[in-house]
Amino acid sequence: MTTTTLAVLVPLLPFLGAAAGLLLGRTAPGFVRPLAVLPTLTAFLLAAVVAWRQGGGPAVDAATRLTPTGSVPIDLALHLDGFAVLVAVLVGLVATCVQIYSTAYLRDDPRYPSYAALVSLFTSAMLLVVYSGDLMVLLVGWEIMGICSYFLIGHYWETPEARAASLKAFLVTKLGDVPFLIGLLALAADTGSFRITRILGAVANGGLDHPTLIALLLLAGVAGKSAQFPLHTWLPDAMAGPTPVSALIHAATMVAAGIYFVARLLPVFAQSGAALVVLGVMAAVTMTGSALAALAQDDIKRVLAYSTIGQLGYMAGALAVGDRGAAVFHLLSHGAFKAVLFLAAGVVIHAAGTNSLAAMSRMGGLAKRIPDAYWTMTVALLALAAIPPFAGFFSKEAVLVAAEHTALGERHVAPSAAGWTVLVAGLLTAALTAAYATRLWLLTFRGRGPAAPDHGRQPLAMTSVLWVLAVPTMAFGLTAGAIGDWFDGHDLTPSLTTAVLSTGVGLIGGLVTYGAWRHTSALAARTAVGTAAAHPDAEPALVEAEALTAHTAAYGTAGDAPDPADPGRLLLGPLHHHAATGFHLDALYTALFVRPVRAAASLVRFLDREVVDTYVRGSGTGARWLGAAVRRAQTGNVQTYLGALLAGSLVLAIAAVVFANVNAGS
Repeated sequence: MTTTTLAVLVPLLPFLGAAAGLLLGRTAPGFVRPLAVLPTLTAFLLAAVVAWRQGGGPAVDAATRLTPTGSVPIDLALHLDGFAVLVAVLVGLVATCVQIYSTAYLRDDPRYPSYAALVSLFTSAMLLVVYSGDLMVLLVGWEIMGICSYFLIGHYWETPEARAASLKAFLVTKLGDVPFLIGLLALAADTGSFRITRILGAVANGGLDHPTLIALLLLAGVAGKSAQFPLHTWLPDAMAGPTPVSALIHAATMVAAGIYFVARLLPVFAQSGAALVVLGVMAAVTMTGSALAALAQDDIKRVLAYSTIGQLGYMAGALAVGDRGAAVFHLLSHGAFKAVLFLAAGVVIHAAGTNSLAAMSRMGGLAKRIPDAYWTMTVALLALAAIPPFAGFFSKEAVLVAAEHTALGERHVAPSAAGWTVLVAGLLTAALTAAYATRLWLLTFRGRGPAAPDHGRQPLAMTSVLWVLAVPTMAFGLTAGAIGDWFDGHDLTPSLTTAVLSTGVGLIGGLVTYGAWRHTSALAARTAVGTAAAHPDAEPALVEAEALTAHTAAYGTAGDAPDPADPGRLLLGPLHHHAATGFHLDALYTALFVRPVRAAASLVRFLDREVVDTYVRGSGTGARWLGAAVRRAQTGNVQTYLGALLAGSLVLAIAAVVFANVNAGS
């Protein structure tokens, strides 16, 4: 088969698997798991073949007219360049691991058929975004992911946390999608096409009349989808969904879509220096703020969620300085180690019976209970902290090198202000990232107290995928010098200056956190803090749902535990409470937007019920009264009717005589 045919099958197979899974979920439940895993696995293998055939060479384009519109046509188009084929491989790999992991994680869940179908549809939508060469077709995948995320985050819909999180994710991302759609239409109006190749050709020839407006409109949608400030608040709450869904969203779909979109259309954004500065500031605020918030969270998954927001900030920072190669390189690296972290966190929560780091810090022997999760999570945290030679070190260095070149004027795609902003924020975030990664590892695996509950080895389906994903986590960065052709030919190798700086500040952050933990860990034995563990013998998904409910009941929704033995509390000092609540952005948005909208809705409801309905009810009441009056005259007695007729005739005759006399006298 041709490369184009194989590329068409890559998003099509998961879609067909989703449709078949929904149709057969009730009538033939034995086919659900094969229909979840096999199409996704086949799509991953085909994506790898497409990547091998493309080989980092010239882009492969194919298109057919989808529908005439009367103005700008819409094409069913493929655009396969080095970025697209590598990102598709990542999506296929992570989605396959998530589907395999889920067969054990939700083994007794009665809603597993719909869950597996939604994961397949989610995967298909992201692959459509990756391979699409037409912005309208890309938008279809973009919106399907939003719908799938709503249902998957709300999988535990019995819990109020999941219901609220799914609705919040949907509304916040849709808030960004409105200007995003307007920006797409404005871009097509300026360039005369939705085809990405034609748009980039028009941009190269100076065919863009409103670059700043279009770029800022598109950035609003990117901020919502990729959880960038100020539309990032939905992502930490999305941890109310199942852990495999969190891995899929954070590592390979949804949040990666916004970064990938900007990378695809970077020449459009590069037409506006103001837009790149805005993107750089947004990235800097996002990465530093989220790193501080991660250092204060008690829920292990919320730590990883804020970590994702920060790493996406690095990618956005690379795009702000005009280097999409570094951005996509970090996207691929981050996808591997973040999938490991989330899937390993699911194993940890199942083994510990809680998602609370405070509770885990008072358990002994957890690392021995789950050796697979312990070792793979350790490797992934080292990659997250950008410690060489793990993948995160090389990809983060590529971002910092790009920022350094822009800041020093060696590169002129973006203003130097954007370069300095990203470079300084990136180095600060490197220290904070190492700090919260060290804190998470120490509180999870170096707890002191009663032994963690032992209910045997974790299912092979859950542990095997951790090692599969650990391979690119350890080795992918070593390919930095050999894969430049896949990334526009840019050099992705680290430079000495930024490598020393970022590794140095990272080591300082980790060592300071370790020192704080040594100082505070003695308090753990004297302070009874931590949520009650869930039932250890239940399936992992049920344990997670119980742990989430217990954590909220114990500490509320702030994500903070009043634990004096937490080294994050010592490091952050008075900033800890503010960081734990996400710097009160949810409260701010509630005051600025939610309450006014609710007040307006209450006013509309009052006017509808008390004013509009009053007139409606009044007209009905008047009709009833008139009917009652007329009904009294309808006695059914003929003599009464004749008497009334004669009386009426007499009154009319007298009135006629009086009227005639009055006229005659005048």
